[in-house]
Amino acid sequence: MTKKIAFIGMVILLLGLLIPGGVWAGSTLTILESTVVVNFPASLTFNITAASDVNITDIRLHYMVDRMGHARVVTEIPLVVTPATRITTQWVWDMRMSGGMPPGSSIDCWWTVSDAGGGKLETAPATVHIEDNRYNWRNTTRGSVTLYWYQGDDSFAGELMDAVQEALSRLANNTGAELEDPVRLYIYASSGDLRGSMIFPQEWTGGVAFTPYGTIAIGITPDSSGLAWGKRAIAHELTHLVINQMTFNPYNSLPTWLDEGLAMTAEGELEPEFVDILSDARSNDTLISIRSLASPFSAYTNESLLSYAESHEVVKYLVDEFGRDKMLALLNTFEQGSGYDEALNKVYGFDMDGLNVAWRASFEGVVVH
Repeated sequence: MTKKIAFIGMVILLLGLLIPGGVWAGSTLTILESTVVVNFPASLTFNITAASDVNITDIRLHYMVDRMGHARVVTEIPLVVTPATRITTQWVWDMRMSGGMPPGSSIDCWWTVSDAGGGKLETAPATVHIEDNRYNWRNTTRGSVTLYWYQGDDSFAGELMDAVQEALSRLANNTGAELEDPVRLYIYASSGDLRGSMIFPQEWTGGVAFTPYGTIAIGITPDSSGLAWGKRAIAHELTHLVINQMTFNPYNSLPTWLDEGLAMTAEGELEPEFVDILSDARSNDTLISIRSLASPFSAYTNESLLSYAESHEVVKYLVDEFGRDKMLALLNTFEQGSGYDEALNKVYGFDMDGLNVAWRASFEGVVVH
């Protein structure tokens, strides 16, 4: 039986009467107590008390994170123990060392315990849910998306959910991409609250898609300016998540210009600051090549803004010029693990350099043969 007790900033999960997976005949090896303390977002503490009629010699924790993957990965942690007939010990998973887990994620964990008499006990797996219990969340669900929020009224959440559905519709119309698995969307009341849920966040972080977990977290203030920004942020991060679900493979990822360009076009028309920096780059012949945009974007503000603006325009060009079906075919090709140039050649008949020439010609008035 599993019981969860919540209080400020911390959750204790009592694993209690775990059913053994196997015990040697005649052994009195038992687990008297097992708990998991969730101190979000910093750590998980796994506690165990075990007893036997002979010395316990080995205790191991096993856990598996519930996230997208190409293999079932089980982590085994051997605890350091001094042999005794009764042992109480713990292992702390310090998220500052490994990176945090988002709200709404979960892990399955279990123990194996051995004693000097040959007894061995393996507990049944128990699920530990990771939640940000600093806030009193409310939730609403529409289709495959559940939205969680704690500040703002029902109409605030309703407008954001409408933005979710509009973004999904726009993405489907442009690319044919649709959600394959459920999504959890956590709306924090500010970017500061959001950063408080993360391990070592960047100071500019306002939203993030935890694509392996099917989770998005965004800081949106419940006012008119916050709503306007939040709707675009939702469209952007939701697109990343949908595209990742659709193209996930063990061989290759999307070029950055395509991933970010799809997210930018899902937001709608370019905002003025992007339009201005793109116009300046065209006038001064300082556009970044599409091949360069396949790599992670620059950390410098102006170069980063230009990279996002160009990516928007390149994806818009592909959709406008060649249509939705071609973009869907491109994404399906990437799902098979194709390389960047190989995928473009297969679907459009040109590589990234050819795309660069064709895209520039589309606004320079040059005829490309």
